[in-house]
Amino acid sequence: MSQQPKPILYGADYSVYVRIARLTLMEKQVEHDVVPVDIFAEGGPPEWYRALHPFSRIPAFEHDGLNLFETTAIARYVDEAFDGPALQPHEARQRAVMNQIIGLLDAYAYRALVWDIYVETVSKPRQGATPDDAVVTAALPRAEACLATLAGLKQPGTFLLGEQLTLADLHAAPMFFYFAQAAVAASMLEKNPALSGWWDAMQVRESFLATLPSS
Repeated sequence: MSQQPKPILYGADYSVYVRIARLTLMEKQVEHDVVPVDIFAEGGPPEWYRALHPFSRIPAFEHDGLNLFETTAIARYVDEAFDGPALQPHEARQRAVMNQIIGLLDAYAYRALVWDIYVETVSKPRQGATPDDAVVTAALPRAEACLATLAGLKQPGTFLLGEQLTLADLHAAPMFFYFAQAAVAASMLEKNPALSGWWDAMQVRESFLATLPSS
């Protein structure tokens, strides 16, 4: 029997969404290759990359003739196509809650936690740029609402849906990695102790440590 080709993931390790895909691959113990693609490089990503992602975003994914370019599609495919621990609940209601959390993170949390808080208060100062205080001020209520909602949805146990690690945890952790570096994060997490315990558990997972950004 011929060996199935390894999946290929295209992107950069600084990307939240590339890291989500990598965490999924690693939690499923799927050997894969990573091809660096930097969308912030001068001139943008290389021309050949447009054939993999029509909007020149990251990540993109290839496996045995299948091309995918949305992180949620990649993560769900990896979970369903490969052996290893299931990363989606079997029960329909639990899957619905998982998908609701992922949708919440994409629609509301990512912008507020990463771009409006981390980039403005951590990344820009490191680069000698001036933060936009108005952006941060506007983002704080949205961030607080996201954290409170996540804490309310979290079920008893180590992970967001209890004792099963799911795609919801892998979607959230890369966003929290950046957010947690902001000065306001500690007090905001203290208000939501269920999330503090979850975050402590996620930070020490082997997959999380293996996918830390290089810069």
